[in-house]
Amino acid sequence: MKTYVVFGGSRGIGAALVSDLLKDGHSVLNISRNDSEENHVNLSYHKLDVLEQGWDSLPAMQEIHGLAYCPGSIDLKPLRRVTVEDMKKAMDINLYGALKAIQWAYPVMRKTPNAAVVLFSTVAVAQGMPFHTVVASAKGAVEGFTKSLAAEFAPKVRVNCIAPSLTDTELASDLLRDDKRREASAERHPLKRIGQREDIARAAQYLLGKESSWVTGQVLHVDGGMSSIRV
Repeated sequence: MKTYVVFGGSRGIGAALVSDLLKDGHSVLNISRNDSEENHVNLSYHKLDVLEQGWDSLPAMQEIHGLAYCPGSIDLKPLRRVTVEDMKKAMDINLYGALKAIQWAYPVMRKTPNAAVVLFSTVAVAQGMPFHTVVASAKGAVEGFTKSLAAEFAPKVRVNCIAPSLTDTELASDLLRDDKRREASAERHPLKRIGQREDIARAAQYLLGKESSWVTGQVLHVDGGMSSIRV
């Protein structure tokens, strides 16, 4: 049994990842502002909003085999409506929260064999999309952060990033709020369907586990082909 920490493990992709890790017999600490969806003997929960104070309250850990930082944002608007505050908020949740999480975990992870970090980007970094200025800028910073940390932490801790396309989670509920929008989104993808949170969680589980022990500094596109092909 290994010990994993999932930030934002109560909803969406994070919740799916927590469920998968528990099914595999691991111990999981879910650090989230929301109550946990799971009730399991190997699951512990710590309440924290990454945009607020309280980082000093994080528990001491004896070992951390993997950390996934799942909090994110989707703020779509034309440039004329983008403010500096929009950018700051996006950076706070997507980048600075990840920074704080890894600074907390790294002293333990560097002593844990084959430890790994998984962060999250978006397909909109690789493929320019209208109205994605805020989120693509923040997630682009996450991709640079990933590669820099992978170099700095090698060979003790692996660091990788997943770049999904639009996924059927609570975060994307406004973009998928009716059948017409769902159908249009599915049609835009070469695989002709919307991503499910389990699709992304399984990729994260792979990057956290021993199966990916020779993988670091990578941005894995789990996006239905959106970033690389046209059909």
